This record gives sequence, structure tokens and C-alpha cells, in this order.
Amino acid sequence: GSFQVDGRTYPLHAGQAILIKPSQLVRYEADEKEPWEYYWVGFNGTYASRVLPKLPFAEDVPYYTCRKPDRIRELLYNIFLSRGPEAYHDALMVGHLYLFLAELMQEAQTTESHRSSASSQYVVKAMKYIQFNYSHDISIDDIARSVGVSRSHLYRVFMNNAGCSPIDYLTDYRINEACYLLKNSKLSIAEVAASVGFFDQFYFSRVFKKAKGVPPSKFLQHELETAALAKEEPSP
Repeated sequence: GSFQVDGRTYPLHAGQAILIKPSQLVRYEADEKEPWEYYWVGFNGTYASRVLPKLPFAEDVPYYTCRKPDRIRELLYNIFLSRGPEAYHDALMVGHLYLFLAELMQEAQTTESHRSSASSQYVVKAMKYIQFNYSHDISIDDIARSVGVSRSHLYRVFMNNAGCSPIDYLTDYRINEACYLLKNSKLSIAEVAASVGFFDQFYFSRVFKKAKGVPPSKFLQHELETAALAKEEPSP
């Protein structure tokens, strides 16, 4: 069948769940040739607003493909089977509703852990690409293409997993490699800059000073002075 909300239509198939929030204008209909059979439950109250963020529905996607559709269907059907005229029937229905919500929350947690695992893999691949290609004139678009995600998605997973943006990681990696070359080679500053992917020596010097507090021309002297001061300090 199909589900329409906020002017957008989503095709649906077996094993999917949809979320309809209060006051939303929606339309849903079964397919003419293969019509669906669906189960539903409505609930409200103060707990509803607290539990909704814990369910596996993304803000911009009002449907969810259940990992255990048979289990979800069973839990929904148990709410229906608990109906009756007595007070305990209401308690039974609410109890089965909580079990249904708990199952969805558990699926949401599992889904989120899979997403986190996938996003961390993107970051690992991007870092490897940077480590092998930092000396070339690469851009963030190049890195995103190598990983197979959009530039904006790469930024999000980097911030979530590495705590910095891809460009910050690339810059830090280049500067750290430049420090190594300044300490362990006889290359000129221009040659060091080119070796780590900076093809403008003056821009390299500005970025280097911002990262290390001194320009590359003073870096070795600064390192020697820092080491000398550390030797002079009395041990505790």
C-alpha cells in the first residue's frame, strides 16, 4: 500500500510500521492487487511524549522496517485479544501495550548500534584514505567519494565518532607529518610543505603556526628549548 503525510507519499510493504502523530493529516490506502492487512494501536498520555523519541522512527521518515515483524504483530494482536468489559481488561491491554513499546524500543537500540558501527567504519575508511593520500591535492569531496557517502554525511559521522571535522583531521595529519619531516630530514620548508600536501608555502606557514603556536622556521628551535627546560626542572 501507500502512506501519505506532509505532501509526500511513501510506498509500504509487509513488515513495516508507520507512526501517525496527533493532529497530522495523513492518507493511507491498500494496493488494489495485493491489499494489505494491518494492525494498529492508539495511545496518548504523558508517557507517550517520553517514549516516542526512543522508538525507531527517524524524524524525516515516518515508517520503519521491523527487524522482527512476526513478534511485533503478535504483540499488537495480544492487545486486541485482551479487550473486555472488566477493569482488569484495561490493565491487560495497557500491559501488552507496554510490552509492544518495549519491543520497539529494543529494536531502536539495536538499529542505532548498527548505525554507529557503520558510521565508525566510514570514519576508519576515510582516515585510511587520508593517511595514504595526504601528500596529494585531495579535497573533502575526494574523501567522501572514496568512502561512498555524501560530504555532509561524512562530516556528521566524523563529528560523532572522531570529535572533529574531516578537514580538521586532514589538516592535523598533514601538520603532524610536517613536524616529523622538520625534525628528521634536511628538506626546506617549501619542500616539507609540498611533501604534506600544501602547495602554497605561505599558507602552510599560517596553518602550521595556528596549530603549533610557532611558524615552521622556528619549530626546531622551539622544540629544543622546550626539551632543555624539561631537563632543568627538578623531578618531584
